[in-house]
Amino acid sequence: MVSSPTAGGGQPTILVVDDDAAMLRSVARALRTEGLGEALLCADPREAESLLGRNDVGAVLLDLVMPHTPGEQLLATIMARHPDVPVIVVTATNDVETAIRCVKAGAFDYLVKPVDFSRLLVVLMRALQQRELFAENFRLRTMVQTPELKHPECFARIVTRSCAMHALFRYLEAIAPSAEPVLIVGETGVGKELVAQALHAVSGRPGAMVSVNVAGIDESSFADTLFGHAKGAFTGADRDREGMIEQAGEGTLFLDEIGDLGLELQTKLLRLLQEREFYPLGSDRCRRSRCRILAATNRDLRARMREGRFREDLYYRLHGHLIRVPPLRERAADIPLLVEHFLAEACAALGKAVPTVPKELAVHLAAYSFPGNVRELRAMIVDAVARHEKGVLSLASFHEHMDKAEREAGKRTAAGACPSVIGAAAGGLPTLEQATAALIAEALKRTGGNQGAAARLLGISRRTVSRYLQAAGSGASAQNP
Repeated sequence: MVSSPTAGGGQPTILVVDDDAAMLRSVARALRTEGLGEALLCADPREAESLLGRNDVGAVLLDLVMPHTPGEQLLATIMARHPDVPVIVVTATNDVETAIRCVKAGAFDYLVKPVDFSRLLVVLMRALQQRELFAENFRLRTMVQTPELKHPECFARIVTRSCAMHALFRYLEAIAPSAEPVLIVGETGVGKELVAQALHAVSGRPGAMVSVNVAGIDESSFADTLFGHAKGAFTGADRDREGMIEQAGEGTLFLDEIGDLGLELQTKLLRLLQEREFYPLGSDRCRRSRCRILAATNRDLRARMREGRFREDLYYRLHGHLIRVPPLRERAADIPLLVEHFLAEACAALGKAVPTVPKELAVHLAAYSFPGNVRELRAMIVDAVARHEKGVLSLASFHEHMDKAEREAGKRTAAGACPSVIGAAAGGLPTLEQATAALIAEALKRTGGNQGAAARLLGISRRTVSRYLQAAGSGASAQNP
């Protein structure tokens, strides 16, 4: 007897090889109830090999005592031809030597009939997780060897020419099939949600991507939003309501601002990640979560863990894969590309012709620290286009924005050079002349030698920079006639 698996939208196929029809039915029912996968039932061991060849099998449940082909012989064949498929022996043979032989031959585990189905399902879940880890390691090795993207269309919304970003895209492609949670970290405005959307798109998961911003959400709202409720769960609950987890189905649940989640709510989320189970409010019926969970934050979660504001166990549960999105200042080559993109976008939205961009703009933007990253750059472009009337795009609005940002921050972007200036003086603090020379040199380096941009970066006049360079040049000439 052979039954074909039902198309399962990403669910694993479990091949069950056993000549006991009642056992086949029981296993199929248990898998269906727990949502662990689709059962491919085989009562004749001679057909098992062809079934493995024609189907993407996640794991095998194998009896040992069957007609035609001994189970141990079939185990050896599977291990030789399909070493990545875990095999769990489920047999009435309660013999220590047989169990040892099977484990040495490669069996993932050995269970004795009558089988405890709760234990069988736990062992099966571990076997599937192990296979996923092996597959993921292979994908990561392949990613390093093949730099080209397989699905560039999934990343089209992220405007970049940065090597770091393209390496990130390749990593996303490598981990896309994994069901493990993903933690996306990065400063505000770098595009963490766009990265999450790209990961969902490249994963090909059959469900939707559902996004929830958890910042400031209270306990009752959190439980109702994520888990839903049953009719009569509370006053006003006049019908059942699906939570975000069920809305995502077998897709992706994106939890934004996870670093702002309260401790009590972190406990609820931890249980969901650990058990993959939840109860809607007012319901005693357990539901299984089949969605993949992505979380994002601009917070330093390790620092919050030290402060007792974020659970360490939740951090490591979310940390199945870690994605760090680099800030804009680390991919300055993207700035001209983003300016062009946002300029066209803003002009189309405002019904204006695309203006000429002054060459100095690129220099000024490259010297700016962009605390708000890509989101901030977009806002600057939109504001400049809104003010623009004709001809060349004015730099005035950009200067106003950057000056205001620097004042609000209470420091200048050149302050980052101070530690290196201080550290450069081996005997203690540098002299004022040494510090001035180092700061001007750093500013000129950051602005590509543009004296006007360097002066603005340091908060001094261009004449001051020019006068200092002339004085330094004269001193060098006097010392080296």
